[in-house]
Amino acid sequence: MFHRHKGLPDTWRDIVERGTAVWALLDDDERDLVAADADWLLRHKHWEASNGFALDDTITVTIAVQGALLVLGRSVEDLSEVGAIIVYPTAMSSGGLHAGPASGTLVDGPLPVLGEAHDRHGPVLLAWDEAQAAAAHLGRGENVVLHELAHKVDMLDGMIDGTPPMSRDDLPRWVEVCTDAFEALRAGVDRPPLRPYGATNTGEFFAVATEAFFDAPEALRTQEPALYEVLQSFYAQDPAERASRTPRP
Repeated sequence: MFHRHKGLPDTWRDIVERGTAVWALLDDDERDLVAADADWLLRHKHWEASNGFALDDTITVTIAVQGALLVLGRSVEDLSEVGAIIVYPTAMSSGGLHAGPASGTLVDGPLPVLGEAHDRHGPVLLAWDEAQAAAAHLGRGENVVLHELAHKVDMLDGMIDGTPPMSRDDLPRWVEVCTDAFEALRAGVDRPPLRPYGATNTGEFFAVATEAFFDAPEALRTQEPALYEVLQSFYAQDPAERASRTPRP
């Protein structure tokens, strides 16, 4: 069933302080912006639970705040392609052929799917247990909410190609840096904290790089300084600087 449209509940701050680790690293201005954009997402998007699952404020607030963090330095309109947010209790299962662990290989059989982003103003599907774990524990370089919403940002120009809309001045450097890292992953080169899944295609590379940028920023800045730089310019945020702050109530 659909979740009725409402903004942040009265208990939203308690929910975020308990379950969203990055909240303690945000300054007052950042908190105000994240709260405003999370409220917008709750009011303007359809929220739906999968069959046999029910949404509550903890689920919707936790996901909305993570989505708001993605666009903190930009505009919540970057998420205009999100038609609905559909939440499953845990990973979904997908059958058929899928990309294998090595470049150019295929595997057949059921595959756990943590999330999906559909094009043409379609929905975003998310596994709640994964979204909850990512919100509570930083540093894994994985975040299903950021991953799937990054796909939606990528779709803003009508293509899922790993290059979201940006100025012509920024484009050459973006292509140069991202191509280098993507081709290395495709060749089987270990590029932590980037997950090998980023080698699947350029769209998945952008989503994986976004996860690392927000969830393991200090490692990404150290290991992939050029990639960190172009992501910092695009998202207009510096998560590595934020990660170095002393946590606050």
